[in-house]
Amino acid sequence: MNIKGFSSNMYGWTERWKMDGKKPQWKELFRACAEAGLDAVEIDADTEKLKLARSFGLAVSASYIGLPLHIPFNDLEVEQTILPFAERLAAAEGTDLLLNADPISWKTIIPKSEDHFKQQGENLTRISELVASLGLKVCLHNHAADNHNAKGDLRSVIQYADPHVGLCIDTGWAHVSGCNPIEWVTDYPDRVFAFHLRNQRGHVPTEDLLEGDINFVSLLDSSAAAKYNGWLALELWHPQSTQPVRTMTEDVERSLDYLRHILS
Repeated sequence: MNIKGFSSNMYGWTERWKMDGKKPQWKELFRACAEAGLDAVEIDADTEKLKLARSFGLAVSASYIGLPLHIPFNDLEVEQTILPFAERLAAAEGTDLLLNADPISWKTIIPKSEDHFKQQGENLTRISELVASLGLKVCLHNHAADNHNAKGDLRSVIQYADPHVGLCIDTGWAHVSGCNPIEWVTDYPDRVFAFHLRNQRGHVPTEDLLEGDINFVSLLDSSAAAKYNGWLALELWHPQSTQPVRTMTEDVERSLDYLRHILS
């Protein structure tokens, strides 16, 4: 499998910094990312953060934004919410625009209707067409923790969106929702554009990729069979329930070593 390199979403880093009683500062976060062996980061590539990331030898692989994709397209106001974001990503030579299908409510699980999933697919298609001239790939990032909405979000791409729209498979959230991320790779190889890699024990995130219910050897074997050639991005997350014993830097380094060993 010929990947672009190893990247990381920054949410887990900033949350771990807070849990350790430290104020997240981009300079120190990027320094730690580089020390852990990452090639790139996922950020909103504004001028200041881009300059800092590059000063530590880090590229920008992707940018992530959450949107209520189930509402009518005109209500998304993409000229304000997406286009500036996408233009910064393209200027930073990033490739993946990761869009999260936000839930109807963050406070309680509300099942979306099939019309909502169809609307999400239509909106993803139109956003993909809008940013195509920037050279960006649009991917739907799965974040639903329940099976109904997770499978519906998957259909938003597979059934209701243009083939140019892909999936950013978040292994952790797929597992929590009762789905198998390995099956998604096997069943939809042409639609897998990106990954967020995290392991789980049931609903609890594990400290690194080496431990947990998800078989990453099988995941990477399936990805190789699908001829995946994008970034492998981590999204390690250490809530209190994880009870981490190592630093985030150590766990990212361990996870990267593990992935390199599998790939070799």
